[in-house]
Amino acid sequence: MFDFLKRSETAQMALPEVKASATGKIAALGSVGRSVWGARDTTSLTRSGFTSNPVGFRAVKMIAEAAAALPLVLQDAERRYDTHPVLELLHRPNGAQGRAELLEALFGQLLLSGNGYVEAVAGDAGLVELHVLRSDRMSIVPGADGWPVAFDYTVGGRKHRFALGEGPSPICHLKSFHPQDDHYGLSPMQAAATALDVHNAASRWSKALLDNAARPSGAIVYKGADGQAQLSTDQYDRLLHEMETQHQGAKNAGRPMLLEGGLDWKPMGFSPSDMEFQKTKEAAAREIAIAFGVPPMLLGIPGDATYANYQEANRAFYRLTVLPLVTRVASALADWLGDFAESSFELKPDLDQIPALSVERDAQWKRVGEATFLSDAEKRNLLGLPSLEVGDG
Repeated sequence: MFDFLKRSETAQMALPEVKASATGKIAALGSVGRSVWGARDTTSLTRSGFTSNPVGFRAVKMIAEAAAALPLVLQDAERRYDTHPVLELLHRPNGAQGRAELLEALFGQLLLSGNGYVEAVAGDAGLVELHVLRSDRMSIVPGADGWPVAFDYTVGGRKHRFALGEGPSPICHLKSFHPQDDHYGLSPMQAAATALDVHNAASRWSKALLDNAARPSGAIVYKGADGQAQLSTDQYDRLLHEMETQHQGAKNAGRPMLLEGGLDWKPMGFSPSDMEFQKTKEAAAREIAIAFGVPPMLLGIPGDATYANYQEANRAFYRLTVLPLVTRVASALADWLGDFAESSFELKPDLDQIPALSVERDAQWKRVGEATFLSDAEKRNLLGLPSLEVGDG
């Protein structure tokens, strides 16, 4: 594997000893006014954008579940098959998963990391199992010409290498388009990373405000009898302890406070401009949904009026997000599995069984059916069907 940024051992040994700066610890504290962004690696993004963020979680689940539920049809240039070894393999890919579980895991990996890996387990009678491998554990090993020569899968410090040689590849690598990476794909989670940080920060702020009665309660001003305006250390610690134990949190909401001599209560609150964080949070939620291609209306995010109603938003969700994803993945799987079967076939979603597209389907069928100048074979081709069905003779 090429590593153009790695210095040779000789160059590393020749480097002079570098002392740590005496001001390094002080400079590290100078972060006031700077934005703090989360890590951008797959593991960190999955934790902050999927397992800890309701918008990212729901967006990924909606796409993966909808895509995995779409029925697939297998056909070649002549006919469409109701039964086929590839369809049987996809129906029961391994002993622990069914078709929906396998495909949902594959689509989820693509959405979270931009990469999906499927392992083929071959037996004496051909392929016997399919497994989806975790993207964060897989690494590509490029050869001298830059093309992959192997895949390394690492678990618990142990590495297994899938070598690429003659014959079909044991790994089917699916990846999203990435303009600056030759081997790995770009995930929607990476594109939405900034919005995810904003949304998570707004949620943490909301929680902190709730822990403090949803607003700063006020300020306690001390004016001593002798004109001294400063509490002693013991007085300050005792007052702070009483505030934390007796007057903070939901269980202490509304509890009256007893102020001793010299203490005065000054109520405080946020101005309307300070409360704009809720709108910021909603704007970040819309950006997350847009990055994944989910209409915000489907996620219950207010303020979005792109579509007239839920039905139109759902149709756009399937047409613009789910179908392109399933079509691309099914096509790649068909080419890969066709190498093992030594045959050519097409695997694609069955548009006739998608309820969200029923209006478009009925209009297309009516338009094609009324075209009297077309033959039956031409009409079937326009509808994406082969010329003959099994049993047509």
